[in-house]
Amino acid sequence: MDYLPIFADIRRRPCLVVGGGDVAWRKTRMLLKAGADVRVIARELNGDFQQALQAGEITHQAEEFVPSDLDGIFLAIAATDRKAVNALVYQSANQRQVMVNVVDDMQRCSFIVPSIVDRSPIIVAISSSGKAPVLARLVREKLEALLPQHLGRMAEIAGRFRNRLAQTVSSASQRRYFWEQAFNGRFSELVASGQEKQAEQELVSLSVQSQQQQVLSQGQVALIGAGPGDAGLLTLRALQLMQQADVVLYDYLVSDEVMDLVRRDAELVCVGKKAGFHSVPQEETNELIVRYAEQGKRVVRLKGGDPFVFGRGGEELEVLFDAGIPFQVVPGITAAAGATAYAGIPLTHRDYAQTAMFITGHLKPDGDQLDWSTLARGKQTLVIYMGLMKSSHIQQQLLSHGRAADTPIAIIERGTQKSQKVLKGQLGELATLAQHAASPSLIVVGEVVNLSEKLHWFGKQEQQLQQSAVVKLA
Repeated sequence: MDYLPIFADIRRRPCLVVGGGDVAWRKTRMLLKAGADVRVIARELNGDFQQALQAGEITHQAEEFVPSDLDGIFLAIAATDRKAVNALVYQSANQRQVMVNVVDDMQRCSFIVPSIVDRSPIIVAISSSGKAPVLARLVREKLEALLPQHLGRMAEIAGRFRNRLAQTVSSASQRRYFWEQAFNGRFSELVASGQEKQAEQELVSLSVQSQQQQVLSQGQVALIGAGPGDAGLLTLRALQLMQQADVVLYDYLVSDEVMDLVRRDAELVCVGKKAGFHSVPQEETNELIVRYAEQGKRVVRLKGGDPFVFGRGGEELEVLFDAGIPFQVVPGITAAAGATAYAGIPLTHRDYAQTAMFITGHLKPDGDQLDWSTLARGKQTLVIYMGLMKSSHIQQQLLSHGRAADTPIAIIERGTQKSQKVLKGQLGELATLAQHAASPSLIVVGEVVNLSEKLHWFGKQEQQLQQSAVVKLA
């Protein structure tokens, strides 16, 4: 993040604009709309400035800018066509630690002005950090079309009702439920149709219902698959529930990009398991889920991939069932489907693989109970989760049960993420190749791996570099 997005209260604060042309006026108009006390320094003013001056909306100095003009100023904007003057404004503002923006000169800006969607008091600001202003404008146009005009009025009415609601509904989570119901229900429809008195009465009715439901409120749990890492693969239902959650219990396999989509004020609890790190025992995780739900909270159990594919999601739901806690499941794209697709490796193909088998390399402590003779059959794709630590054992078993040593293999590290790496070789090299991969990684065994030469599309350059590295290792 190149800039910290903030909304500044500049009402009645002194702001300086240096310049009297069209560009300077656009910036001045924005400052005036936000209630600033605007001072303008320019030898000449265009017609818009002249009207604002006559209306008493601005003060004007028809002089050259000097550094002392910044004394007592909250923020400054330089919008002249003279680079030397703009540079002087920037340098002088920096010396006084005054926020400054030099129009169309990113090197001389301590703040930038975003594109704005105004549904006051709802304000949406869009910025490209100065890199692509036209793109930011196009995004703004899309949001203008998506966001209804009555959002502002709805926020105004809600703001007036907040204190009254706090007196009748004591639970913060219950108040959150109240507003979600109001903004998605009849209250919103009434405001949109201009029936504001009826809308206010609808809030009163909803608050009475919420007050009656406080004692009866019960927590609930959503078991959500976060997918293999790319936040774009998250389902819409998963995003909705993540935005409503009071508590999110998540694993190490959930990517930072996905975690960034969780509601900002939700309580985050890491219950992941990772080799070499402190791990939360499964029993403790189960207890935490039940405990939070019994407190009446909406709990999201966020797991990498799909919660029912080597995710122990079923075990957690059994505990919830025994405790009488309602739950729902939102499936996610499992790593075997996501990572292979991003690596250009189809799981099945008429010429190479009629079946695909998923297994875990995280074997139980009491021994290996896998049917290796079935797993080693040809004309099938074998996908192994969490197999790096057992790669030598996996290689030995597959070879001893008949899989050819030259069977193509791939290790996909951090599949679907920007840092994805694909190491490719042959089955006889699996253990050696695994030493150059890091968790989380997926092992793919089968002739379909060769198709990635034609079909890879994601991170193409990085993949080619990895292949070159493998050749050198061999």
